[in-house]
Amino acid sequence: MGEGGTRSATNDRNSLSAAPASSVVDVNTSTLTLNNGIEIPAIGYGVFQTPPEQTIAAVTAALEAGYRHIDTAAAYGNEREVGEAIRRVGLARDELFLETKIWISDYGYDETLHAFDKSAGKLGVEQIDLLILHQALPGAFDRTIAAYRALEQLYADGKVRAIGVSNFMPRHLDRFLAETAVVPAVNQIEVHPYFRQSELLAYDEQRGILNQAWSPIGGITFYRDGSHGSTLQDPVIGDIAAAHDKTPAQVMLRWHLQQGRQAIPKSVTPSRIAENLDIFDFVLSSEQLAGIDALDTGVRGGPEPEDITLEAFGRQIPEA
Repeated sequence: MGEGGTRSATNDRNSLSAAPASSVVDVNTSTLTLNNGIEIPAIGYGVFQTPPEQTIAAVTAALEAGYRHIDTAAAYGNEREVGEAIRRVGLARDELFLETKIWISDYGYDETLHAFDKSAGKLGVEQIDLLILHQALPGAFDRTIAAYRALEQLYADGKVRAIGVSNFMPRHLDRFLAETAVVPAVNQIEVHPYFRQSELLAYDEQRGILNQAWSPIGGITFYRDGSHGSTLQDPVIGDIAAAHDKTPAQVMLRWHLQQGRQAIPKSVTPSRIAENLDIFDFVLSSEQLAGIDALDTGVRGGPEPEDITLEAFGRQIPEA
């Protein structure tokens, strides 16, 4: 994954001509390059809503299947178990790309510096590859800015290799980019065939911010209320899958890859964990990509970013 702990390549706005993160996409690549030159696996493994008691086995299965990017978060409550799985598998630290997120309750400069210590302690590492802010917290955006300045300091100190954001909309990023120095390496957002967020995708790409897709196969649409139906049973996706002798999930992950996004699927079933990584031996046609794009309903499955407040979503993040 390259050398850690240095800033030999920078994504500081003053020294980067922000080439779009996905200006040239090799459809068979297994890695993508962040705007500071660091490589990230094109497919990661996520542990959102994975109970701690299931996390060790699930992450172990993912690492044994070949995943080398694990995405967790302070608010998921399973960072410690992610770290334990990594220790049990015994891979060298530089073979893994670890990503976690600061929760809104720990926003603020000093609070976020301490939040790094909490996450690093639970994960059992000294350096985190990618550390991001979990939500924009629009009603207390000064705290969001202060939190990101703490990430900038952690980046300058070599404690993290890249920094970014999650669930930030263009209106948040406009102010954010005007008041901070380091362009976020990623924006982790809800993207799937039923909610593509095309305007946001284009905004990020134009600024060299890699789009990371959470709920990349649309799980959020049937985990929450099921009102949109299941992407896994969509006939358009099903027909494309049949044409390639692949599963609907594999087709959706391939759709992300060919459009320059990193995807973070989740499952606790070992066969599906392995299946989701097996997407590098087929190519979707432009017509098939467009057909999937056309499924966009414009309906978000997760919470509205503007609705995230400390009063409604604040929670204490335990110490390491």
